[in-house]
Amino acid sequence: MTPTPASAGVSASAPAAPSASAGPRRTVTVAVAQAAAPLFDTPAAVARAEQLVREAAAGGAEVVVLPEAFIGGYPKGLDFGITVGSRTPAGRDLFRRYHEAAVEVPGPETGTLAAVTRELGCHAVIGAVERRGGTLYCVALFFGPDGYLGLHRKLMPTAAERYLWGQGDGSTLTVVDTGAARVGAAICWENYMPLLRTAMYAKGVDLWCAPTVDDRDAWQATMRHIALEGRCFVLSACQYLRRDALPDDLHPVQGDAPDTVLIGGGSVIVSPLGEVLAGPLRDGEGILTAELDLDELARARFDLDTTGHYARPDVFSLHVDETARTTVTSG
Repeated sequence: MTPTPASAGVSASAPAAPSASAGPRRTVTVAVAQAAAPLFDTPAAVARAEQLVREAAAGGAEVVVLPEAFIGGYPKGLDFGITVGSRTPAGRDLFRRYHEAAVEVPGPETGTLAAVTRELGCHAVIGAVERRGGTLYCVALFFGPDGYLGLHRKLMPTAAERYLWGQGDGSTLTVVDTGAARVGAAICWENYMPLLRTAMYAKGVDLWCAPTVDDRDAWQATMRHIALEGRCFVLSACQYLRRDALPDDLHPVQGDAPDTVLIGGGSVIVSPLGEVLAGPLRDGEGILTAELDLDELARARFDLDTTGHYARPDVFSLHVDETARTTVTSG
């Protein structure tokens, strides 16, 4: 696969409203990387992730977001030999390969990426497939200047993803305080779950990270809606995946021509008032960068804070169970 150079990305700055008291601007530079790694090649995926984080940091990014399932892979167009009520031996072996390509957390791969963010002094949110025993989870991994910081497991895999991934629980609704802003993540169609969004808004998320493989135009409306609803910056990183990133022996439903686009991108950065600051990026790989004025958060929340002054706890309430769920408890 010959990627479009990441330097083809776009830089932008969040607009600042005129202020009567001109204090120092509080800013943070962020980047979303649009790319994919070869399927079933975990060392190559980790190396590519490191390359993208380094390139984004070299461009000034303090927070970098990589797409859903970047490490471990998103097997777009593959059916794993599944029909209702039956599985095939070939499908089981394909899952074995996918299971082998996933990563244990913590493990050598997270150690490598933790060393990178420690060296660079930046934060990163990286999509991955976690292997935990016989079950795989779609996760967002959090890294920072102190190394590996934690993960968020996708609560609800979508449609056929349920053949491949288990469900997360409420114990990994992770929010990381960078010192400048609070960073959280919702993976792909989790962004359509209104109660999850409400729970995350209540945690004070400033930078809403949305690793995804949803390349539809409608996704852009969702990202702008979340920015407006949560009065937060939204950083959505989508994969750009072509057929030639898959092994030759696999046959996605989209076709076998090497340049067939399986996932078309659409990465974007949005302001707390729903303005698109960078992107959407189409037709290739790249990195979008934006310098964010963090004072925009307070300006935006002036008239809408959905879990604060714009809430009605006398009418509506939400109970969130953040207990870790285990099948077997010994004691």
